[in-house]
Amino acid sequence: MAKSSAKGLATVLSFEKKIVLSDGLMYGTTWDDRQGKATSLPLREKSVRGTISNRLKAAVANDPAKLNAEVEKPNLQTVDAASLSMNQDTLKVTFTMKILPGAAIPAACNVAKHKAKILEMGHRYAEQYGFCELAKRYALNLANARFLWRNRVGAEDLEVQVKAADKQWLFHSYDYSLQDFDNSDATVETLAEQIESALAGKIPYLLLEITAFAKIGKGQEVYPSEELILDKGKGKKSKVLYEVNSTAAMHSQKLGNAIRTIDTWYNAYETEDGVGPISVEPYGTVTNLGKAFRNPKDKCDFYTLFDKYSLGADFDSPEAAHYVMAMLIRGGVFGASGKE
Repeated sequence: MAKSSAKGLATVLSFEKKIVLSDGLMYGTTWDDRQGKATSLPLREKSVRGTISNRLKAAVANDPAKLNAEVEKPNLQTVDAASLSMNQDTLKVTFTMKILPGAAIPAACNVAKHKAKILEMGHRYAEQYGFCELAKRYALNLANARFLWRNRVGAEDLEVQVKAADKQWLFHSYDYSLQDFDNSDATVETLAEQIESALAGKIPYLLLEITAFAKIGKGQEVYPSEELILDKGKGKKSKVLYEVNSTAAMHSQKLGNAIRTIDTWYNAYETEDGVGPISVEPYGTVTNLGKAFRNPKDKCDFYTLFDKYSLGADFDSPEAAHYVMAMLIRGGVFGASGKE
């Protein structure tokens, strides 16, 4: 007999992600000829002699002799870097994005009764709210070029092209806000309709080809993803950047994090404690702030809401329903403990 928690929740439960992205490849071109030739951007290695700038112990900082001895030490670093050539002023980033149906269909579930209730929850969501709101938010995060992250900052101009089979959309990214999802237009709506059709199962899937252009200036540095080095003691570089076939690139995970930055439904949104839209995560975690905006104590985290809704309770609000469904689209392993 399959093991379940005391509440009847499945202990083996997972959902496959329904928005699947490729890595993003980075190229250099010029703004005036951005539809023409573009060259792949390679990584280059450079070694620099920096200064000691970390926070020092009080005993060192307060003793001039010790301080001078410390800051005289060379801070030698070898790092990866990438930049446009002096003949290029525009960064080009390309990737693909596949949208699949069946968000509320578990990939694995060891309790048949719970699986049936999860499927009921999915049908209930589709009937009550549909996928239009989520699709619009995903479309806007393509339109506003949020996925460029640091490469977006300070760009003189931004443009995003999206293609799907015989359809094509063009967005001037500065026309769309990063702080809310209220400034939709007809172009965004038509792209959202396609995404909604895939999420709702009206079509088998949707494959989008995305190309973004950021006019950042001749010779300017660009920012691929940084590799996580687990054993830093053995590596000679202090920063290792990501590349694919000798081309600077962005991780699919980093692109995906930007696309699912649609959560404006957490309690602190539009308050002094909020930070605008956050990525859809079980606890509303924003790692660079070291903060979780969906604390289980407030009963607004994913597991609290999912357990309740997947066992048959009505949705508390459209916002809570959208958040839970966005989490299932994100995918993950959500099994309950069998020791409760």
